[in-house]
Amino acid sequence: MRIGIIGAGAMARALGSGWTKAGHEVLIGARSADAAAELAAALGAQAGTIPEAAGFGDVVVPALPVPALTEVLDATRELLVGRTVVDCTNAFAPDAAAPEGSTAFVLAEDAVAERIAAQAPGAHVVKAFNLCAAEVWQSRERTFDGRRLAVPICGDDATAVGLVATLAQDLDLHAIPAGGLHRARYLEAMSVFTVGLWFAGHDARAMFPPLEAAFAVVD
Repeated sequence: MRIGIIGAGAMARALGSGWTKAGHEVLIGARSADAAAELAAALGAQAGTIPEAAGFGDVVVPALPVPALTEVLDATRELLVGRTVVDCTNAFAPDAAAPEGSTAFVLAEDAVAERIAAQAPGAHVVKAFNLCAAEVWQSRERTFDGRRLAVPICGDDATAVGLVATLAQDLDLHAIPAGGLHRARYLEAMSVFTVGLWFAGHDARAMFPPLEAAFAVVD
């Protein structure tokens, strides 16, 4: 598969590294040509500009801070038509109501994935890879407490969701189809909540029993 990654930071490195090792063609595009070239050389990928990354392949991953998305989408929206765009971002802001000395977050924006879809009409936007830090995706560890690390995937286009599920599986992750793009906002809220718990020293995994003990039924 041909994958264009926009950005040259930690998330671009983590995802791009796994996908190049899995045999995918990856092109890194960034505002800094030097940064794109450096990361591409480290991954065994190609380097280019942001428009070149947007028009490169089947899948485009804007691995960017949320404040940079508007400018990039304005410059590339025509190139994104018909392509699968993977939104791995989170719009975190400090929680001003948190007790002094504690680290906590709130969402700076309620639904980034939906905004991307509105700004890039014709693109097939899929939310994925936003629940964990880049270091988790770059780690070789994939199984915790006997369960493979999972990636919930939200999107409206079945083909696009299938492509992203394949990319998750290529990273040795368990892909979970999690509904349409309108549900991506819940992934974004889940991320800000659980990351806040981790920063506070709490084990977020301990909140949930395994499936066989959940006893969840439809009322």
